[in-house]
Amino acid sequence: MKQGSVIAAILLLLSARAWATKITDIQGISFQSPLSGQFVHGVTGVVTAKDRYGVWIQGEPSDDPRASNGLRVYGGAATRFNKVGDLVSLSGRVAEYLSAPNNLLLTEIDYITELTTISSGNTVKPVVLGVDRTPPNNQLSSLDVGRDGWLSMPNNITLLESVNATLSPENFGLDFWESLEGQLVTVRAPTVANFPDRFGSVWVYGPWPTTGKNKRGGLTIHSPGPDELPPAHPEAILIGKPLDATRNPKPVMGAILSDITGVVTYQYGAYYILPLTAPTIIVSPDFDVPVAPFDSSSHACEIRVGDYNVENMSPRSHHIPKIAAHVADYLHSPDILFVQEIQDDSGSRNDGVVSANKTLKALADAIKKASGGVHYDFVNVEPEDNMDGGQPGGNIRVAYLWRPEKVSLVSGTTGNATISTQVYADSLGRVSLTHNPGRIEPMHPAWEEARKPLAAAWETTSGERFFTVNVHFSSKRDSSSAQGDARPPVNGGSKRRLSQVNVTATFVDSILTLSPSASVIVAGDMNEYAATRAVLHPLAALLHDVNDVGEVPLEERYTYAYDQHAQEIDHMFVSDAVARRGGDVEHVHVNTWARSIGERASDHDPTVARLWVCDAEIQDQGAPSYVELGAVEEQVVL
Repeated sequence: MKQGSVIAAILLLLSARAWATKITDIQGISFQSPLSGQFVHGVTGVVTAKDRYGVWIQGEPSDDPRASNGLRVYGGAATRFNKVGDLVSLSGRVAEYLSAPNNLLLTEIDYITELTTISSGNTVKPVVLGVDRTPPNNQLSSLDVGRDGWLSMPNNITLLESVNATLSPENFGLDFWESLEGQLVTVRAPTVANFPDRFGSVWVYGPWPTTGKNKRGGLTIHSPGPDELPPAHPEAILIGKPLDATRNPKPVMGAILSDITGVVTYQYGAYYILPLTAPTIIVSPDFDVPVAPFDSSSHACEIRVGDYNVENMSPRSHHIPKIAAHVADYLHSPDILFVQEIQDDSGSRNDGVVSANKTLKALADAIKKASGGVHYDFVNVEPEDNMDGGQPGGNIRVAYLWRPEKVSLVSGTTGNATISTQVYADSLGRVSLTHNPGRIEPMHPAWEEARKPLAAAWETTSGERFFTVNVHFSSKRDSSSAQGDARPPVNGGSKRRLSQVNVTATFVDSILTLSPSASVIVAGDMNEYAATRAVLHPLAALLHDVNDVGEVPLEERYTYAYDQHAQEIDHMFVSDAVARRGGDVEHVHVNTWARSIGERASDHDPTVARLWVCDAEIQDQGAPSYVELGAVEEQVVL
């Protein structure tokens, strides 16, 4: 070759290298590519994975962990002409793909202008999470400002993609997973945090530091302290559909899977690892659910209170026997049972029926059978048709069941759908309700298309009076993904729930104003975490969380599981008088510990507490502790 030709070839090679763009330059160190919308050339990487829509390639890493060296390449050309292990060079357009509103953007090459295979049979060493890189375990984003971090109100005040902040992967979960976007990673022996979702994806975490880890292996939402932010569990990651068309197993909370290797991507509102092949279940947890460790008491003042969202129960519900067995075998047939989501007698048929006496009788009869004879009376207030939310035609409501040999309702006039019960002092100076039981401010705007709380005044067999409020606050419908664009994430219905908490707390305060030593128990499905302090503050400032009374560890306070979180959305609060006497509490995990979603009786776990509603000295002064109120079966119809 002539000297001039050699020089020309060298110059051509140097020119090509000068024009070449590294994957790390495309990804950059922020959420969005600095090259978005531009055409790039000479992008080189090894194909690490592929699906029918494109491939993932991985190039040389940089010294900056914020800049990922993995990249999604979208388009049929990439899938037709390349296989895993090919070293390719390509040119094309950089884009930020938005799959749905409020999702984060995915950096990719969306239009290929040139594609060359340089060699085949190459391998890429995956990043071993927990060894090479470790996710943070507290907050998701620096933009989640407020006293409650990612759960703060107001929410949706900032859009992450509009800010496009420089990544801080050592501090924030979204930043961490973004810094790995497109890369091949391995999770060794991952632990499962929840049941699979309806698409078969499952939340896991690996052998690295976590927050709120409960005994089962789930990650519980909690408030570490008054001045600390509730962790958002960014250390967990979704395992998506395997790329080789195998199927993920159906594990449960606490199961351990085989090692998972896959690529990090963002889809459906969250960061995922798409595994090259499906993992297997290596270890399954024990499915024997411990029963409540306390049984009935002979003392008139000591009662056991259960709380259970029975999930759209009608007279023909197939899960009634299972719910009844839970009440009898695991809760030991508590003296009072708060229930939510009791449907009317025709279930979901939208036919104008509002009575639920058949539903409640079916439940009471099933408990009697399961328990070997324990009889429950029951009470509810019928709602107006289709005015309380929930499944159309179902007319769900809250209700009480109770054991008449232990407690009884204070005599009085029962309420209806629109009348509000009021607190007053009777002629003997005793705190009473104008309607017992009765709804609390049912016409207040807070309860529009929502379940109205049911207040009741009770007497023990020794004649002591106490009060309960059964609630079912508005749902979290219309919440945004915790890993979405809105920061802090949208907490659907939070303003409505705050209003409902305020109305409930005002009612309880009216009791305590007349009698500061009154025994009051507020319980039910509040559809909110204790860690969302801004919403539950009115009740928490007035009453005591029964978990604190029973000294339940923070990580064991859960009655529900959603996404990567074990969470307590069913709560029980008690007044000063009840808290002062002490008590015991158990969240009985008959549903969150089920073998599968299909085996659950409800999506909620029940809770049972043993509490003193009057002072122990009362019985010692000679009052009877156990009174038979008669063997005649009686139901209260409202």
